Amino acid sequence: MKNIKDFLRKVIILKRKQEFKSSEQYWNKRYNTGGDSGRGSYDKFAEFKADIINNFVRENGITNVIEFGCGDGNQLQYYDFEKYLGLDVSHKVVKLCENLFKGDKSKSFDLIENYNNQKAGLTLSIDVIYHLVEDKVFDDHIDLLFHSSEEYVIIYSSNSDELNKNSQPHVRHRKFTIKIEEKYPDFELISHLKNKYSFSNNKVAEGSHADFYFYRKK
Repeated sequence: MKNIKDFLRKVIILKRKQEFKSSEQYWNKRYNTGGDSGRGSYDKFAEFKADIINNFVRENGITNVIEFGCGDGNQLQYYDFEKYLGLDVSHKVVKLCENLFKGDKSKSFDLIENYNNQKAGLTLSIDVIYHLVEDKVFDDHIDLLFHSSEEYVIIYSSNSDELNKNSQPHVRHRKFTIKIEEKYPDFELISHLKNKYSFSNNKVAEGSHADFYFYRKK
């Protein structure tokens, strides 16, 4: 039975890889057909991430946050920020977030392509990096993240190239810390916080490969 399940899983992954066009196309299609940002933005996972980020914001007196890859807005409902700009590749979720937070003047949303050199005390990349399959898209994301930060960057992601065996086509794990060390030496990694719900025993629905990585401008 296990061999049959493994075989069927490989067939499904192969079919999805054949259908996959690009990261942007995948997420636009997912949102346009009623999909959400994934289980990592809901329930215990969302609460865990919000507790960590809200405490960091409070302890460091941060008043302005920019997030690259804001998603469907569910995670944002757990955050406590004075001023927030959420950017995403999807027209659908930008409109969704605008409606969800209608009347909340502390929050604004736009497409990443419309980024206009805004800066913030903290920039966020939460559950995004391992969904950036293409090298250029990944590089552009890192550039935006660190270019727009006045002091702090928080990344929540996996950080290993060795996790890519049998990955879904919209997932590509990377050792992203190496890229940051090489390209942004003016930022230092000040903390690495392990995931409270770390992935174990192949029970994907119960955990994640992502950890928190906190950077500060030197």
